[in-house]
Amino acid sequence: PQVLERCVAAAGYSVGEFAALVFAGALGFAEALYAVKVRAEAMQKASEAVPSGMLSVVGRREANYKFACLEARKHCESLGIENPVCTVSNYLFPDSRVIAGHLQALEFLQENARKYYFKRAKMLPVSGAFHTRLMEPAVEPLAEVLKSIEIQKPLLCVYSNVDGKKYMHSKHIQKLLVKQVVSPVLWEQTMHSVYERKQGTEFPYTYEVGPGNQLGAILKQCNLKAWKQYKHVDALEDEEEAEI
Repeated sequence: PQVLERCVAAAGYSVGEFAALVFAGALGFAEALYAVKVRAEAMQKASEAVPSGMLSVVGRREANYKFACLEARKHCESLGIENPVCTVSNYLFPDSRVIAGHLQALEFLQENARKYYFKRAKMLPVSGAFHTRLMEPAVEPLAEVLKSIEIQKPLLCVYSNVDGKKYMHSKHIQKLLVKQVVSPVLWEQTMHSVYERKQGTEFPYTYEVGPGNQLGAILKQCNLKAWKQYKHVDALEDEEEAEI
């Protein structure tokens, strides 16, 4: 119980936002799990409709992601693809983005990486262009589920992926969780919001809960001082130790 009393903020990356809201008492665990199941199935179905994917990019200072995406869309149009999608879907840390959209657009960016000042452009092992308008078919199923779930005001500050700001009330949560499916994840902006402090103020302890420590690696790039108070908690490891 004292963890909630002392915790100043929570945030979750993409689907992790549901976990953050459960932790903050806004969503019940079982209801959140059901919403995540519906969301995943609907997003998978949307992925199967169009050959699409996600490209992890680390750029030089000169990189212009919007211009690169524009040229990739023009390339798709030249191939006869109508209304192509290629856009930044995840803001990770300075000079690191995930670009998502039609596969032909992402392949074009990989082939022309040097032209756009990309130091690295690597396809991610995912089935679709998550957090873009290609996920629009998933919006309605998730919206329907969230209407049927009781959502409370969070007991502590939870930051939204959609705008990097605190959730205000239950209707706000319902609206933005749906919007998140087709909106870029503003994780870098969220990190700046969470750790904004007056000079000289100490940073809180930060715990990343779950498999992997990618969010810790991102925090290190966004805010080195905050990262010094970072710890990773792997819930699965704790369970395995308990079984032993």
